[in-house]
Amino acid sequence: MENGVPQLSTKITEMLGIKYPIFQGGMAWVADASIASAVSNAGGLGIIGCGPWDTDTILAQVRACKEKTDKPFGLNIMLMSEYVDDIMQMVLDEDIRVVTTGAGNPGKYIPRLKEKNIKVIPVAGSVAIAKRVAKVGADAVIAEGMESGGHLGEITTMALVPQVVDAVDIPVIAAGGIGDGRGFAAAFMLGAEGVQMGTRFVTAKESNAHQAYKNEILNARDSSTVVTGRSTGHSVRVIKNKLTRQMLQLEKRGADPEEIVKLGTGALRSAVVDGNVERGSVMAGQISGLVKKEQTAQEIIEDIMRDAADVFRRRNVLAQKNFGA
Repeated sequence: MENGVPQLSTKITEMLGIKYPIFQGGMAWVADASIASAVSNAGGLGIIGCGPWDTDTILAQVRACKEKTDKPFGLNIMLMSEYVDDIMQMVLDEDIRVVTTGAGNPGKYIPRLKEKNIKVIPVAGSVAIAKRVAKVGADAVIAEGMESGGHLGEITTMALVPQVVDAVDIPVIAAGGIGDGRGFAAAFMLGAEGVQMGTRFVTAKESNAHQAYKNEILNARDSSTVVTGRSTGHSVRVIKNKLTRQMLQLEKRGADPEEIVKLGTGALRSAVVDGNVERGSVMAGQISGLVKKEQTAQEIIEDIMRDAADVFRRRNVLAQKNFGA
């Protein structure tokens, strides 16, 4: 325990040299140097979300993050990005310590990254994907359930995490629907070695997301999110607004998927940067209804660790009482 905050050593904290097994999700347009450095300074793993940015923009964010923290941080790289080869070279040149990946198989890049001891941790929404990335040499895997905000799979976190844990021999980080100490504790009970949170960190004081975007999360209820884009093959969880209603109406009518995709093009930036929360894409997870206040990244992480420790203590008492443990 440090400064009254419980610590938890896991394979992930040992692998990455971080204090707490908490990743900040690499959310496009949200996860910049400001929030990433704040999370890393607080003892978690801050992640810069490369999203649609070109290499020069990402490099500027990396350099800014290095100025703000001397702690480990990572990049989240979408493998379908037109800039992916240049981004990977920049990762090597800048000596980034951790890379999380999505939207593809990182296998072709792993040998070069491993030569420089860069840890590769892909996101997987199914057991099949988790096994595939483990086979090509991933150091760990993020098992992300459909409760998460943004692009998602079809399996819930509670069902996915234990199956991935059983299927691979690398550490598993649980993601999707985790926003407090109870969710943290539940993930570890399922066999995870760490957690990743996105929505909770969107509302952090160091997050540069537009205040209107943050307010949508802070004012959300349990039923405030909806999934759009199922008919396009690109399901996305967002907070309900005029855009989602229009999209769902088009899907119900059997509209051309390209029409729906076009409607959503640029909508995330519109919401995050410009604060257009009616016609923009307010990506957020089902955990939104639990997030009620803005805090610093440090306050978020410390609250989660204290609450999780309390959950573990209470459950241990319960186990001793009922199971004679």
